Amino acid sequence: MTGLLVVTAVPAEAEAIRAGLPAPPAGAAPHAAAPAGTSPAAAGVTVMPAVVPIGVTVVPVGVGPAVAGAATARLLALAEAAGRPYRAVVSAGIAGGFVGRAAVGATVLASRSVAADLGAESPTGFIPVDQLGMPAELLGAGTAVPADPGLLAALRAALPAATVGTVLTVSTVTGTAASSAALADRHPDAVAEAMEGYGVAVAAAQAGLPFAELRTVSNPIGPRDRGAWRMREAFAALTASAVALGQAVAGPAQG
Repeated sequence: MTGLLVVTAVPAEAEAIRAGLPAPPAGAAPHAAAPAGTSPAAAGVTVMPAVVPIGVTVVPVGVGPAVAGAATARLLALAEAAGRPYRAVVSAGIAGGFVGRAAVGATVLASRSVAADLGAESPTGFIPVDQLGMPAELLGAGTAVPADPGLLAALRAALPAATVGTVLTVSTVTGTAASSAALADRHPDAVAEAMEGYGVAVAAAQAGLPFAELRTVSNPIGPRDRGAWRMREAFAALTASAVALGQAVAGPAQG
């Protein structure tokens, strides 16, 4: 077994996570070969103490739900074909936080990952795709994929200060007060928005693997203001959460 696959959107997120992973034990190789089809610069495997040879593979796969889902599915298929299947998948990175629900610098764990803009507009408002009368078999995992209970429980135990709630996946991030208010009204339990979680979740679900989403908040959602973004704080929180991530997967990965 290969262990845990952690996918991020961009290399900076992957680097922040790798920086926080536990160092390999003395005498152990710090990195294993990346799965076939991935570049050495884009994938690294860190062997965790006490769970050798199970490790954590961190791969930046691109921005948006389509490329993230497709790339994750490919990584899972390549690993399985090579006889080193993954045991679980985590979508991780930075996100925008809903004001009053997740502050800048906070760590967020998704109770479920929701495709927030997959559906249709109507005179009465937005209609999710699973309410448009399509057969269930065409919807795959539906518009909401819950986090695996065991993996989420392990992450919550390792990150007791994390905010837990729905994390929305959007293809177009909010940038106005009106769009933010509409999204908050439609999803009263949402704590953050990002662009990849749902795509990764569907890939994991199709492979029959446990899934979770971990985010750190770089900015409040709402009117677009890059001056209000706190990337350094969000990346620092991502590095800090990676330590707990390594601890959390040690138990479930051996089960």
